[in-house]
Amino acid sequence: MNYILNVFGNNMNNQKNEVDSIHKVNLNRTPINRFFWFVMGFSIMVIGLIGVVVPVLPTTPLMILAAACFAKSSQRFYDWIINNKMFGHHVKNYREGKGIPKKSKPLILGTLWCFVLFAVIIAIPNSAPLISKISTLILALIGTIFILMIPNLNEDEN
Repeated sequence: MNYILNVFGNNMNNQKNEVDSIHKVNLNRTPINRFFWFVMGFSIMVIGLIGVVVPVLPTTPLMILAAACFAKSSQRFYDWIINNKMFGHHVKNYREGKGIPKKSKPLILGTLWCFVLFAVIIAIPNSAPLISKISTLILALIGTIFILMIPNLNEDEN
């Protein structure tokens, strides 16, 4: 019986250690490398914060990207993002591999395709090379596949 408890207990501890290690910033990089990732993360974070008040800018995906940059450069800024009351839990769930809520996917994809179709039909002028419209549609298709492949978050875990 103790053996079973130890095996399951160690497995739970290993899972907790894996989650903790996801949120531990790897600072074993050159100063130039860390500076590059910090500047990228800070720039993306600023754009994401603008997205809080500007409806067309998606805050959460930008904060996920900023957190990935800060995971290579700054524990302080990484912690600020994942502990933020507004969007931190979404970033944390994504970084831990828990996914995104299933009910969010149709909204995400609907918004994506509204903007893509607007760009292809109205915003990209007909005088532009055809490849600009085709590449926009291909990138949107890749984005759609990526969103659909993200696991659905079990709401009970959150």
